[in-house]
Amino acid sequence: MSKPTHLIIGAGKMGGALLSGWIRDGLSARQVAIYDPNPGLIAQSAIHDGALHVMTYETVLNDIEIVLLGVKPQIFSTIAFDLARLIPTSALIVSIMAGTSLKRLQSAFPNNPVLRAMPNTPAAIGAGITAFTADGRVSQAQKDLAKQLLSAGGGVHEVESEAMIDIITAVSGSGPAYVFYMVEALEAAAVKAGLPEDIAPEFARQTIIGAGALLDATPDQSAGDLRRAVTSPNGTTQAALDVLMNENGLPLLMRDAVKAALKRAKELAG
Repeated sequence: MSKPTHLIIGAGKMGGALLSGWIRDGLSARQVAIYDPNPGLIAQSAIHDGALHVMTYETVLNDIEIVLLGVKPQIFSTIAFDLARLIPTSALIVSIMAGTSLKRLQSAFPNNPVLRAMPNTPAAIGAGITAFTADGRVSQAQKDLAKQLLSAGGGVHEVESEAMIDIITAVSGSGPAYVFYMVEALEAAAVKAGLPEDIAPEFARQTIIGAGALLDATPDQSAGDLRRAVTSPNGTTQAALDVLMNENGLPLLMRDAVKAALKRAKELAG
């Protein structure tokens, strides 16, 4: 019987999404161990198919090669010591916990190579973007393994410093919420202008979905190119953009939003 080589700590939405990608890419459920008292549906399915559901810190997991940390940072603080005893010192630690610095991870796992990654929620459907950075103990082979596993959530890029992770947290980690809020605001504006409440959500939602799909389908064109293509001089779109692009408009708001998120990311990372 094969022994688990991949351990997931916290198999909720994001951890479950990555697990689904691993299995889709050919990893056997029997190669996975899951530590989560309340595993999500994907993790439950994997356990049914043979994944080991770890229920105690006394479980021996000597063959683990990679550990995905997907719990909330506050929960991690309460279980870190016991987790360190659960795994071999050769295992690569891959953290997707927001606001948890390499220094803190190294303190919890002083004998393990550590890698910090920042995915975003579209990774749950394989449409995300993830950045990662690693400490000096992570080998190139381990980076390649981590990149392969993280790619289950979409694109993956290594960045040169942990400071870049904080910026990416403010841009793409928090970014989906900015887009969702734009949908909410567009829907509210449509209703205020007189569009019936039963169809305004569909028009606002599909406008963003369609624009994103067009952006994805035309990689040779920048967002600016696409914006200019739909903007006729002195037309309706130009009138709207004159409001969004003024000195107190969207560019300033977006800079302030990213700045606030970056400040908080640095505070959380300590």
